[in-house]
Amino acid sequence: MPVVNVSLGERSYPIVVGTGIFSQIGAALDGVGFPRRVGIVTNPTVGELYGEVLVDALVSEGRQVSVVQVPDGEQYKTLTTLESLYDAFIEWNFDRHCGLLALGGGVIGDLTGFAAATFLRGIPFAQVPTTLLAQVDSSVGGKTGVNHPLGKNLIGAFYQPRYVHIDVDTLKTLPSREYVAGLAEVVKYGVIHDAGFFAWLENNSTALAERDVEALQHAVMVSCQIKANVVESDENEQGLRAILNYGHTFGHAVETLAGYGVIRHGEAVAIGMVLAARASERLGLCGKDDVARLLALLECLALPVTPPAFSPEEYLAVMRHDKKVKDGAIRLVLNHGIGSADLHRVDKPEQLLSHLFA
Repeated sequence: MPVVNVSLGERSYPIVVGTGIFSQIGAALDGVGFPRRVGIVTNPTVGELYGEVLVDALVSEGRQVSVVQVPDGEQYKTLTTLESLYDAFIEWNFDRHCGLLALGGGVIGDLTGFAAATFLRGIPFAQVPTTLLAQVDSSVGGKTGVNHPLGKNLIGAFYQPRYVHIDVDTLKTLPSREYVAGLAEVVKYGVIHDAGFFAWLENNSTALAERDVEALQHAVMVSCQIKANVVESDENEQGLRAILNYGHTFGHAVETLAGYGVIRHGEAVAIGMVLAARASERLGLCGKDDVARLLALLECLALPVTPPAFSPEEYLAVMRHDKKVKDGAIRLVLNHGIGSADLHRVDKPEQLLSHLFA
């Protein structure tokens, strides 16, 4: 099974990527010394599809397994849902020698990771992502947390998983809209870090749109490797890691204003990338051709590119709560052409946004 290693000293872990490997997770967890008593956190949709398979794979390796389900959707990534997880762990009599498995998409991964980071001041967890967005982004790198009504992911912790198990076969059951939304994060990696990968995406957009297994496995592997490289250089987002938020400052504002769950995270990121690229062009960091290539690829993948009709003032009010704000100043990740990006302070955000939303 192809492996991407995230090298973080004592917090290092493997990301295994393959097809038809779901049932092999028990042996893989043994390989990283994962606890024998585990709790699976999932939602009803994913639980019905893969819950029994995962439980059987774990029990066959001699593990004790408990399962808890939380409602499906971004609107449930809250402190209230988190408290319900703590209730379950306490009822199970979980101790520090137990571990958690996040079975699902980004919401499940973020919730489970934050619960693991904070329950008994920290217990091990592993990611079993079943959505494209989670496989290429949220399951890797140790960002965990929940949303607040005033902003996305404002409450959380950096807490690395012990292991990540990615079976791209799970993407076959993903609803079309959810699958397409995940492609936005794949495109992001090409824009911020790898011009060659961006060109590969342009040449293989049809295969990806049709969920070709070989194309998907390659896209997931490259995306995970890029993210692993960035996280290794800047685990706690003090510098370089901020580039992984390309499109996210605008995107999180889109999600917050529209209402969590109305616009998918990946859809919002696609819109945010277009706005960021146009801001980059406005500031002389990229050319019109770069913006046109990004637009064309996103549209080819059936991703949205037009922001919902809120005022520049409404967008700016939400963006001021972004985690990259420093000393009251908004900072945006802006692309330098295709294949590179950096964090930039925006001194006159009102002026920039009035142009972008004109």
